[in-house]
Amino acid sequence: MPRVRPGDDLAELVAAALRQLGLQLQLGDVLVVAHKVVSKAEGRLVDLREVRPSPQAQELARRSGKDPRLCELILQESRAILRVRPGLIVAEHRLGFVCANAGIDRSNVAGAEPVVALLPEDPDASARRLRYGLYCKTGVAPAVVVCDSHGRPFRRGAVGVSIGVAGLFPLLSESGREDLYGYVLQHTEEAVADELASAATLLMGQSAEGVPAVLVRGLLEVRDAVRAWGHPEAAAGALLRPPEEDLFR
Repeated sequence: MPRVRPGDDLAELVAAALRQLGLQLQLGDVLVVAHKVVSKAEGRLVDLREVRPSPQAQELARRSGKDPRLCELILQESRAILRVRPGLIVAEHRLGFVCANAGIDRSNVAGAEPVVALLPEDPDASARRLRYGLYCKTGVAPAVVVCDSHGRPFRRGAVGVSIGVAGLFPLLSESGREDLYGYVLQHTEEAVADELASAATLLMGQSAEGVPAVLVRGLLEVRDAVRAWGHPEAAAGALLRPPEEDLFR
């Protein structure tokens, strides 16, 4: 795929890449797409030279050692600042995701220019638009996962996670099923959308690979894709743990 710019038709770019590779979408396919290209296409880019940091941002910059202009954007994109130490700000994004810098990133955005990418305004809506756009261009509506890379509290290294979905249920409940020995599972849920995002991120890479989308085939049953169409639980918010269940905050 070419480098994505604000205003680009992301569905057309993906469809063109599929044609170039000789691939045809099939029912049950899942397209995992990096949020960075979604943010670029939607114009969610900010030039830090145009940002005026508030006193709160100046104080956050003092505590973290980060650029005050970046701190201003983090505050604007966040519900709360959860942890701060030199070199790190962990925030609860306004959409509920807990991640470093409220998901704001400078890598693979604009080279030497001080431009950063924000997360999409509504990643679920972005996934739905991309899915519909591909349906209009190919006649097939794949499930779509918009992914980002997040750190984890008790393990080193970033992994791919889902921040937006369309056409699939992000959680699979195994409760009520029996294991190999007949024990009935009680509270087992599988974060399918996150597992898809993580697997795809292995192919996307984190630096100069230039692979912003991955096609996953053979996982999603067609009947599940049909059931998920327009279903309110087919959204990334289902992956967020409610505050009353959160033992760590």
